[in-house]
Amino acid sequence: MSKLYNTIGLIGKPDHDGALATIAALHHYLENNGYHVMIETKVSEKLNKNSDITFDIVEIGEQADLAIVVGGDGYMLGAARVLASHNVAVLGVNRGNLGFLTDLSPDNLIEPLEAILEGKSNTEHRCLLYAEVYRHGQLKSSNAAMNEAVLHPGKVASMMEFAVYLGDTFMFSQRSDGIIISTPTGSTAYSMSAGGPIMTPTLNALSLVPMFPHTLSSRPIVVDGDSEIKIVVAENNHEELQVSCDGHVILAVMPGDEIRIKKSKFTLRLVHPLDHDYFSVLRTKLGWGNKVY
Repeated sequence: MSKLYNTIGLIGKPDHDGALATIAALHHYLENNGYHVMIETKVSEKLNKNSDITFDIVEIGEQADLAIVVGGDGYMLGAARVLASHNVAVLGVNRGNLGFLTDLSPDNLIEPLEAILEGKSNTEHRCLLYAEVYRHGQLKSSNAAMNEAVLHPGKVASMMEFAVYLGDTFMFSQRSDGIIISTPTGSTAYSMSAGGPIMTPTLNALSLVPMFPHTLSSRPIVVDGDSEIKIVVAENNHEELQVSCDGHVILAVMPGDEIRIKKSKFTLRLVHPLDHDYFSVLRTKLGWGNKVY
């Protein structure tokens, strides 16, 4: 019988003993069950695996039918920014703290994994952002973000001034510590900590969340997911400004620059077990009350 997934990539935190142990166990199981396994380079080196099964993450994205990412949400975000552009199915094993994006537990792994490999799973597409920095009309830098793109000063508690447009329509100007542009996936991350709304994952929307604005009337706002958001940085700002993508990639910003943020043309194809329940995850992770009647 033909397999749904023939080639499976294993990606994880190379400096995390638990992640390495899980990847070694996955490799053993998958190889013994006739799957072609690709292991990400740094992990493979730590596990002393042969070079013929060692590949970089781009090669895994290009060649694998399924990529299993072992780590926390932060590690998943980094992998997702690469894997999304290759439309490979992605499954997460939680070796971190929260686990909003990593469904499977390393303590109960094989049984749900077998079901997923047999096609007993649900798939959803999570949108990404694409952020660009323009200076004098010229593109200076760009990158993708799975959770959020954040405009902020390089110094802590340093206020800045900027104007926000939705397409060509002026929305507001603001003095604040910055602004968070979040996807629905990112709405349970940094955006939520800043008072932003929680958005269900498949919602076609983006949220704009001010960071400590110098006014009591400023509030988060949710806009159509197909909008292009433009932020024009005032000329009178200090020069140490940044756009942070998922807290990992930093784009330098100068006074007068224009930042354009819109939904990426790529989506992350995330695989879940059949019993995955988004609201159950929220209840567990955020300590919401359980059903009492």
